[in-house]
Amino acid sequence: MIYEEIEGNKRRSVLIIVTFTALVLLIGYVFGRLTNWGLWGLVIALIISFFSVFVSYFYSDKMVLSMCRATPADPLEYPHLVNSVEGLSIAAGIPVPKIYLIDDPAPNAFATGRDPEHSVICFTTGLVRLLNRQELEGVIGHEMSHIKNYDILVSSITVVLVGVIVLLSDWMLRHIRWSRIGGKGKGLGGWPGMVLLILAVVLALLAPLVAQLLHLAVSRKREYLADASGALLTRYPEGLASALEKISKDTNPLVVANKAMAHLFIVNPMLDIKGKLNDMFNTHPPTEERIRRLRAM
Repeated sequence: MIYEEIEGNKRRSVLIIVTFTALVLLIGYVFGRLTNWGLWGLVIALIISFFSVFVSYFYSDKMVLSMCRATPADPLEYPHLVNSVEGLSIAAGIPVPKIYLIDDPAPNAFATGRDPEHSVICFTTGLVRLLNRQELEGVIGHEMSHIKNYDILVSSITVVLVGVIVLLSDWMLRHIRWSRIGGKGKGLGGWPGMVLLILAVVLALLAPLVAQLLHLAVSRKREYLADASGALLTRYPEGLASALEKISKDTNPLVVANKAMAHLFIVNPMLDIKGKLNDMFNTHPPTEERIRRLRAM
């Protein structure tokens, strides 16, 4: 059951990332045709994407830790936390991640970094105080799985691609308004030009929404995958299930959290509104469903 969960989520995540990349390339191509730049529009889209991913790849972890006001964990003050991380990293077969703490009573945790060799697991002090040893190991196993499965890299890439799509869409809308108002819409005459103009407007308006939905879908699938992988790592799914139950029932707000980084945490630190439509716009799958799946393993 655990292996089937892992493989299924891997396939779905790859499909979503491929669709995401295709959307970026489509916008770049249409932008090039619309501006009479031809394939240069596609090249510009690729250059912007590459530069953005490059910056995110090397500096995203430092920016996130700074935004959260996280500090390195003292091994003398938190020996059980350090020992658990070291033990599970050996079991996972990856280097020991750096351990950081956020001084906040709200229980939560996240992993960041570009690869297993440059990774960080960050916990709130509220989480360390709330959970027992087995529950804490369940959370560590979940975050360790994010690192081992390169979810931290996938997450950075999807966030960057959302930004690129929003940027290109805004450029297209500005070009359409400028060309119509200024009477410089050359190349847009006839039915081919009209179809291209309609396609550009539809893409410019809908692409950011589609991109955001794809990003959220990637985030939700990777959470399911990390749950399954973490349960496999600790060999005790109930530890993570019980931890998620306690975290979801806690009412303390996470002060340092915002929408830009909400997808990083093990449980969404923002307001969780129930409902099928709201589930589409959530960074995480329903906690109740995650717990159910874990306890069915």
